[in-house]
Amino acid sequence: MPKITNARGYAIGQMSRETGVNIETIRYYERIGIMPEPDRTVGGNRQYNHDQLKRLFFIRRARGLGFSLEEIRGLFEMVDRRDFTCGEVHDLTVDHLASVQDKIANLRKLEKALSAMVAECSRGDVPECPILDTLFEAN
Repeated sequence: MPKITNARGYAIGQMSRETGVNIETIRYYERIGIMPEPDRTVGGNRQYNHDQLKRLFFIRRARGLGFSLEEIRGLFEMVDRRDFTCGEVHDLTVDHLASVQDKIANLRKLEKALSAMVAECSRGDVPECPILDTLFEAN
């Protein structure tokens, strides 16, 4: 349960401006438990501390690198228990890298297929279109 505080911290709007994370997204991160619930002012407003600001920067950076929320949760579990090894973080990151490489390979296949479809199209004024024909084909 959050405590009531008179201390000055970061309001949610300031957290959003500092990190570039939308206010609703910050609230969502709290609901799913990857951001700890902040203290509250006497008026009920959220008051975040510097560690929570750093955590939100971490989440934003990790999301930017394509880490899923579950992967981020796993990283935080390691950090929060304070007995992780660099090897554990490395293994999680290697797994994520392999996932990114798979996605890149699939995107290259998609690019090749779309390029072939575009190359077949003469952009004519007739109702026949090789792009649509290709999409209707059963494989």
